Amino acid sequence: MAATRDRYFDLLRAVAIARVVTYHMFPLTALELIFPSMGVMFALGGSLMARSLDRAARNHTVVVSRLRRLLPALWVLGLIAVPAMLLHGWDDPPWARLLLWVLPLADPPSNEFGAEAAGPLWYLVTYLWLVVLSPGLLWLYRRAPLPTLAAPLILLAVLLAGPVSLPETPERTLVSVLQFATAWMIGFAHRDGGLRRLPGLATVVISAACVAGALGFWWGSEGGISGLPLAYAIFSAGFTLILLRWAPPTGWLGRTRFLDGLVTLVNARAVTIYLWHNPAITAALAANEVLELWNFGTVVEEAGTFAIALALLAVVVLALGWVEDVAAKRPPRLLPWPAPPRRAEDLALTR
Repeated sequence: MAATRDRYFDLLRAVAIARVVTYHMFPLTALELIFPSMGVMFALGGSLMARSLDRAARNHTVVVSRLRRLLPALWVLGLIAVPAMLLHGWDDPPWARLLLWVLPLADPPSNEFGAEAAGPLWYLVTYLWLVVLSPGLLWLYRRAPLPTLAAPLILLAVLLAGPVSLPETPERTLVSVLQFATAWMIGFAHRDGGLRRLPGLATVVISAACVAGALGFWWGSEGGISGLPLAYAIFSAGFTLILLRWAPPTGWLGRTRFLDGLVTLVNARAVTIYLWHNPAITAALAANEVLELWNFGTVVEEAGTFAIALALLAVVVLALGWVEDVAAKRPPRLLPWPAPPRRAEDLALTR
C-alpha cells in the first residue's frame, strides 16, 4: 500500500519553490525574511531522509535511491547547458571538472554564458552531501541531539572566522553543508517526534532567539541575509523550528481544486522547476530587451517579464519534467495534475 503523502510538507515545498523563483526575479530582502526557502527545503529533506532510513533494511539503498531521483534532471540540464556553453565561447573548459555535471560533489563549472544555469546548482551539491552523510548524522543525532544540532553552527563560525584556510571550491562546499546541516537535522527531530515533545513556549522562545540573533548579526550589512552564511543558518533554524513543531490541518487544500493541483504539480516537478527557473528568467530578460516592455512603464515591464519567465518555465516543465517520473520509477506523465474526484453517480455506474 502506498504511503499517504504529507500535504503540509507538500504545501511547504511548493511555497518554498515559489519563493525561490520569485526572489530570483525580484531580489528583495523582504522575501528572504518572510520565508527562508532553502532552510525549509533542507529541513523537509532531512525529515523525509530519516523516515526512509528507518524503513530501509540497508542505509546505502536509501542513499542510492535519493541520488537516483535527484541526478537525472541534472544530467538533462548538463546535456543541454554544456554544449551550449562550448558553442558560446568556452574555448578551454576544465575537462576533468565537467564530471561534476554528472556527480556534483562540488559546484559544476561554467562560463559566463552558462553562469545563470550553473549558479543554483550549489543546492544540489549540498543536498547530495547531506544525503550521503545522513546515516552517520542520524546515528549521532539520536545519541547526542543537542551537541549534534549545534556542531555545524560552531564549525561554520570557526571556518568563517578564518583560522583554517581551504581551497576555494572545497571551502564553498563545506560552508554550504555546514550552513544547512542544522536545518536538515531539525528534520530528524521532526521525524523522531522530538519537536512535538518540546513545550510550545520553549519552542517559541528558542525560535525567537534564533531569528532575533540572526537579524541582529545581519542588521546593517550590505545585501540580503543569505549573504551571511552563519546568520542565515541560525535564521533558518529558528524559522523551521516553528514550521515543523506545529502542523496545521490541510484539509482545506483538497477542497480548493486549483491550488491543490498546483501544489501537486510543483512537488512532482520540484527539481525541474528549480534547475530551469534561472535560465527561464535570463531568457525572459533577453526577451524584454527585444520587446522593449519598459515603454509601457515599470509595472508592466516587470510583470510582463515575469509572465514570460513563467511561460518559458512551463514549457520546460512540460518538455522535460517527465524525467523526474522516470527517476522516481513512476509512469511518465506530461502534466502531473490530480484527477478530479469522481461524482457519486459515476461511482454508482461502475458497481
